[in-house]
Amino acid sequence: MPDRLRTLFIDHLSIPRGKHLPASKIGDGSSRFARATFGVHYDRDLMLDAPHAMVRQGMPDMELRWQGAEIRDSWDPGTKVVLGDLYDVDGAPLPLCPRGTLKRAVADWAKLGLTPKLGIELEAYAMQGDESGQLRPYDAPGGVVYGTGPFADPMRINDLIWQKADEMGFRLEMITAEYDSPQYEYTLTFDDALKAVDDIVLFRLMAREIALDHGVILTFLPKPIPELGGSGMHINFSFTDAEGNNAVASGPRGGPDHLSDLARGCLAGLVHHHKGLAALVSPTAGSYLRLQPAAMSGYWRNWGGDHRAVTTRVSSEGGAKARLEHRMADASANPYTACAAVLQAARLGFENGYALPPMETGDGFDRTDAREGVAPNLRRAVQDMVADGALTAAVGSELCAHQAYMKEQEFRKTRDLEPNALLDFYVWFV
Repeated sequence: MPDRLRTLFIDHLSIPRGKHLPASKIGDGSSRFARATFGVHYDRDLMLDAPHAMVRQGMPDMELRWQGAEIRDSWDPGTKVVLGDLYDVDGAPLPLCPRGTLKRAVADWAKLGLTPKLGIELEAYAMQGDESGQLRPYDAPGGVVYGTGPFADPMRINDLIWQKADEMGFRLEMITAEYDSPQYEYTLTFDDALKAVDDIVLFRLMAREIALDHGVILTFLPKPIPELGGSGMHINFSFTDAEGNNAVASGPRGGPDHLSDLARGCLAGLVHHHKGLAALVSPTAGSYLRLQPAAMSGYWRNWGGDHRAVTTRVSSEGGAKARLEHRMADASANPYTACAAVLQAARLGFENGYALPPMETGDGFDRTDAREGVAPNLRRAVQDMVADGALTAAVGSELCAHQAYMKEQEFRKTRDLEPNALLDFYVWFV
């Protein structure tokens, strides 16, 4: 018999928050939290009067509700875990709830007879404290891109993560070393959108907590080590139709020469809303150190085939495996919000018949056809989001207004920080 239930929601900063409750709460249930949680920033120096956080209206409750059927075994002995949705005290869905925002995006696609499927790739760096207490890269001098085994991971942290993931029922597609040591990539298999994001949220938390048990900080920040490459969160997506077929595919062959009308519409939407998406999918100061030309990071307003220097990549696989890959996001973003934003931008392109520009033909290093990229910093990215009224309305005007306010405060807090101080501002949370 489990000893307790760990209830969780993922807030505007992508921080998991919740409570440990007694085993008697296992089943359908609810618990209340202060709505002013949405007025808290990483440094907790002030309770900010953010839109819809109701900090100056008495800091009333909000309610987290969960379904007993969604309760899972946890990586903590004697503990079950569950993710829930947030509601206001009158029982209406809380507009700031990121999980609810993704549910709305899925419902909008369902009205078109389509079910979104997601596969998410996460990249992370491993860090350790040195004798002075400063964080430094985990010591893996033999690490190379696509490295496996003890040279890439001397403490075998990733073996422990894989073992626990199997026990929890996560369907891992891959763990491998990335280009810069000690950087790793974690990929889970495709699933229905909500299930896929629930899984990646819990997997990320599990991986960080297992690493911490062994003195390693696994950080999903976009650019924790300035002189090394960035870490992204690639969002792969497709749709199934009423017959269960992959609607992105136009036949057994993949690639840009075999795009369905749906795929073309989605690509057009992602190109059209490129700048507005940034503050929702790359929402921290370090995101704009990663989002640079020639960085294979989703900087350019473009799309292409099997080309890692474009923002939206068309898989060369067709049929049931056909998919689009959006490469701008990083895992400092709330995964629910980021995936909802990508799905909504894609839907707007499909429903509104946006024109799809020609595909990128440049190499992405010395030459690009694209002439426009994302904003140079978080403040400008927020301004681009606010200016994109169609996207903010689709994602949720209240959530986007809150995001704009909180990220402007974050820009002010971080704009003069040196790299080590910037790392300290974020690393314990992301």
